Amino acid sequence: MNTFSPSPTANSPHAVEADGLGKRYGDLWALRELDLEVPAGTVLGLLGHNGAGKTTAIRILTTLTTPTAGTARVAGLDVVADAARVRSQIGVVGQSAAVDDLMSARANLRMIGRLYHLPRATAARRADELLERLSLSDSADRLVKTFSGGMRRRLDLAASLAASPPVLFLDEPTTGLDPEARSELWALVGELVGEGMTLILTTQYLDEADRTADQIVVLDRGRIAADGSPAELKARIGGERAVVSLGSYADVAVATQALAPYASGPVTSEADEPEVVAPIHAGTRLVEIVRALDSAGVDASDVHRREATLDDVFLTLTRRPQRERPQEVAA
Repeated sequence: MNTFSPSPTANSPHAVEADGLGKRYGDLWALRELDLEVPAGTVLGLLGHNGAGKTTAIRILTTLTTPTAGTARVAGLDVVADAARVRSQIGVVGQSAAVDDLMSARANLRMIGRLYHLPRATAARRADELLERLSLSDSADRLVKTFSGGMRRRLDLAASLAASPPVLFLDEPTTGLDPEARSELWALVGELVGEGMTLILTTQYLDEADRTADQIVVLDRGRIAADGSPAELKARIGGERAVVSLGSYADVAVATQALAPYASGPVTSEADEPEVVAPIHAGTRLVEIVRALDSAGVDASDVHRREATLDDVFLTLTRRPQRERPQEVAA
């Protein structure tokens, strides 16, 4: 398979750049003042709640919508003035399958190759290369509607690589996949990045971004809340976390109050499980926390400490009361 040559602009080593990028729908800014510099051959992770602006940013960078403000360049080309040329330099794996269920995998890839204006023989050869690379050769002539979720996503990835693009956009690529399929997909993506491809990624699985991304941009209410490498962002919020698993949701409020004297920041909890997490002051002993919980009458099934994760970064930067959360936009 072809490798992916870095594609900087004439005056910049960056494969993707944005300057003051914004998109407004009526009176609502879905994205505002987005600045990006993504070096060729690296991975950028765009993180944020639903409606934070991630997909809007991807749609602008892939020429699917035009910005209201600012400029952007991909592979050295302006996404508005050179939109057609940009599309020849990118691959896109969206949230929905881009392949035809009523065609075989081989026919899908040959058709997409022809849409990229590859000669017929080249498109056929490229289809066979991709089917082999993504472990789909044995199913090449089956109708796509018979494929599993993991096979469909691999075929979507193959379709995005038909023209050997130097820049690949992945918008929530592993949503709905089981752990094994997710692992297989990321192994393939890792190989592509190792060959020089530039990757722009959005995902709700923060562990994926932590392992994969060289640079993270956290979006909140359409604006950048923070940016840096995963290690830099985790160091910025700093410290260890005390994690308390509770026997009942009724204990969340009491546990939060009991942890407050030891917390260096907000104590957080999630609606999907009775658990509270507190960033703790340096030197705090776990036995002190256990005693405080016991004195407060909290029924804790487990208490342990861990280092900060990208999930902690995300929650620290974007958590706010439900009533303050903006309405999501379909963009």
